[in-house]
Amino acid sequence: MNIETILNENLINLNMEANTKDEAIKELTNLLYKAGNVKDGDAFIKDVYNREAEGKTGLGNHIAIPHGKSDAVNVTSIAVGRTKNDLIWESYDNLPVHVVILFAVRNVDKTTVHLKLLSQVAIALSDEEIFDKLLTTNDKGEVIYLLSNKIQ
Repeated sequence: MNIETILNENLINLNMEANTKDEAIKELTNLLYKAGNVKDGDAFIKDVYNREAEGKTGLGNHIAIPHGKSDAVNVTSIAVGRTKNDLIWESYDNLPVHVVILFAVRNVDKTTVHLKLLSQVAIALSDEEIFDKLLTTNDKGEVIYLLSNKIQ
């Protein structure tokens, strides 16, 4: 499984209204719910916050990758959102977050699939050019390309 097979334009919002971490997670969860990938948004959000309690999901450089491993997930998915608003998020550089990459992982996928997807995102984000484009592109197709670029 790779990002190109689980991320689609319906799961990307490059103009999020979110002003807080909570609002961003709810907004992205709503995309997942509307797509049928999450069957219970509240239960999923609870599982996301259980993971948040374990450690920082703000990578730094204005990007966060929260994730929830949950029975509320129908289809392992990734939702991506970007906001111009500064989101206060626990991150390694203490900078506000503008791009949120939310992983929704079925419990049965929580080991191998989850780790593979997380690795793919980490590899993509290690490329400074990809990183910069995620902060500026207005093309949802480009977001999918950027996150899957150079990944085998």
